[in-house]
Amino acid sequence: MQQSVLEPTVFVRPPSRIRQLTFVGLGLCVAALLAGFATVLVQLHMPGIGAPFLPTAKEGHIAEGTVVTLADADVPAIAQLEPALLDALRRAETEAVAAGAPGFQITSGWRSESYQRWLFDDAVEHYASEEIARRFVATPEASSHVTGDAVDIVPLDAQLWLIEHGARYGLCQIYANERWHFELATSPGGTCPEMKADAAG
Repeated sequence: MQQSVLEPTVFVRPPSRIRQLTFVGLGLCVAALLAGFATVLVQLHMPGIGAPFLPTAKEGHIAEGTVVTLADADVPAIAQLEPALLDALRRAETEAVAAGAPGFQITSGWRSESYQRWLFDDAVEHYASEEIARRFVATPEASSHVTGDAVDIVPLDAQLWLIEHGARYGLCQIYANERWHFELATSPGGTCPEMKADAAG
């Protein structure tokens, strides 16, 4: 009589909880790596996406500490000013220097719409209020810098000379809170319009 041989039973243990969590963790890591790799590829092919705006000289930006004068015709902030404004400023500067005042240094002239929008958005963030920001920075739609019709001038003695004598050339201070901001706002020898309180005015 043949004896039956029982085969040993093989028990397959279910994966432990630690093992399951390890696999989940590895899966998440791989997914994160793939997502990061995809982001890098997109930015390589489309560098403008997600990159913060930084104004350049081409946008009209004049870096702090950089001396720009009316003679710097190759600087976009000067080159793209309205010719009548630039001519009036140059004639006024000639008289100012002859009278002992310093030459005009331009801290801001023409600005691109993108640059002006960046300045405005920065002011809104700084003051945590669009209403307050409008007092100090105009929107691109309202800015005379964007149209090339305004300049900001230093030093103080040049500002004071222009405030007193600029109307001879049609140059006027526009905002009471910005003694550095000048525009061609009257005919030569005319009377400057009453100043606005601020850029929101």
